[in-house]
Amino acid sequence: MTPHAHQERPGRTELGRVLMSAGVLSPDWAPAFQAVPRSAFLPDLMWPFDMHTARSIAVSRADDPAGWLRYADSDAPIVTQWDDGKHSGTEPGRVSTSSASMPSVVFSMLRDLDVRVGHRVLEIGTGTGWNAALLAHRLGAENVVTVEVDEAVAATAKATLDRFGAPVRVVHGDGLEGCPDAAPYDRILATCGLRSIPFAWVRQCRPHGVIVAPWGTHYGNGDAVARLIVADDGHSASGTFTGPVEFMKLRAQRLPPVVHTDYVPGSVVHADESSTTITEAQFVAERFSPQRFALSLLVRDCRHVVAEKEDGARPVWFYGLTDRSWACVQFRDGAAARVWQSGPRRLWDEAEAAYRWWEEEGHPGFDRFGLTVDRRGERIWLDSPDNPVPARAGR
Repeated sequence: MTPHAHQERPGRTELGRVLMSAGVLSPDWAPAFQAVPRSAFLPDLMWPFDMHTARSIAVSRADDPAGWLRYADSDAPIVTQWDDGKHSGTEPGRVSTSSASMPSVVFSMLRDLDVRVGHRVLEIGTGTGWNAALLAHRLGAENVVTVEVDEAVAATAKATLDRFGAPVRVVHGDGLEGCPDAAPYDRILATCGLRSIPFAWVRQCRPHGVIVAPWGTHYGNGDAVARLIVADDGHSASGTFTGPVEFMKLRAQRLPPVVHTDYVPGSVVHADESSTTITEAQFVAERFSPQRFALSLLVRDCRHVVAEKEDGARPVWFYGLTDRSWACVQFRDGAAARVWQSGPRRLWDEAEAAYRWWEEEGHPGFDRFGLTVDRRGERIWLDSPDNPVPARAGR
């Protein structure tokens, strides 16, 4: 890989210090962080997520070079494509479809990958190419293959990587299939959210190899990083989750938006009504909490939406994905929560049972949950592969 001299900037120096002190930038990745700046892989017009306003904003290198560099050197996610490339103009589009992830997330997942000299790595989701360039700095460009589903994104990343001096192989294709002609790999890394991990990746990874991928269910947009180790016989991969993240979803597994009126064409008063003793403080956990992840494992084939709180009331909705079942629990300050349910599934009953299960199991965190992938599919477990998480609590 061709060496590059990059002028050190105060913002980038501070970012490195913060990442090191947080433990996400491990010492073995520090030289790559130093040699491969994210700024070299970002487009002139980008949409960083502004932490103060909680929205994506347009930043142009031509119009605001100082601001552009400030965001490039920050620990903020940056959208680089909207609406699968159909978007134009400077205003944010409807759906972000390619991005440069937060450096803290990038380096924590690279730490989980645990690469060694001589390893060959397959990356699923090239994006800007920054992640592939970091891997190339550690392992050599000849040992990195990266797959990108979007043809324009793949072409841009390949040109940027070549210009930077990291000529990794960029494949335009479906990441679900991996890249079998260059297998086997020692490590496989996904930089997109998965709703199921394909067995093809297990087949393309060596025994004792590692697969690191953000995984979750359609319950919400959140993911957790699964770190799987391929078995001796190569017929399965299994491991635990290392912590919460949120990634753009693999395009083949994206869920179309749920349309509320398709489920609730009129008023909730026409549904079955009840109440619950669970409080808002108990149920409406933080976005990336272990509790919300646990519920997502038990209340499957369901979309969960927490509405904004207004006048002391907060509705939480559940929409079935295999039929038109729905449920709504409305928490209100100083009063018992009211529940409405409709359809073949009693979705609130499932959610309440899942919450009770999580309590009874001692409020397990991410690292107590695990995932096994084999040719039959996926199995989620708690503490041991011999202790599967129930398909639905109380069933």
